[in-house]
Amino acid sequence: MEAQGTVFKYGDNVDTDVIIPARYLNTSDPAELAQHCMEDIDGEFIHKVKAGDIIVANKNFGCGSSREHAPLAIKAAGVSVVIASTFARIFYRNALNIGLPIFECPEAVAGIAAGDEVKVDFDTGVITNVTQGETYQAEPFPEFMQELIKAGGLINYIREQKAQ
Repeated sequence: MEAQGTVFKYGDNVDTDVIIPARYLNTSDPAELAQHCMEDIDGEFIHKVKAGDIIVANKNFGCGSSREHAPLAIKAAGVSVVIASTFARIFYRNALNIGLPIFECPEAVAGIAAGDEVKVDFDTGVITNVTQGETYQAEPFPEFMQELIKAGGLINYIREQKAQ
């Protein structure tokens, strides 16, 4: 699997309250959450993001509360993958639970700018900055995690396993 899209870039400590503001937590509808994704840090994000686009951020992306709404809003907004120097552990787990691919790669974060076109190969962990002509290596997910992401998250993966 791979993704290719335009980069939206953010700094350190992007917390779950700016990914999806608390005032919208009265719903768990992915489409509704997507309409407010990133609005407190980037009011234009939801108007500019296209299916397949990519978020790149510095350290500790997804810090703050443990709500699953944050990765759900990102995925529902059409973001295909998030690349960061580091992720908050609970966000990391929640993202995988819902099938949102995430990669830690400080070198890629340092070399990628907002607006760059980037391609990510989920199977190998290769991140290619098409705009800059540079390639970075992130740690690929083990095969089991790749299957979980392809299934769209943990619940779907379990359903598929039970159906076999």
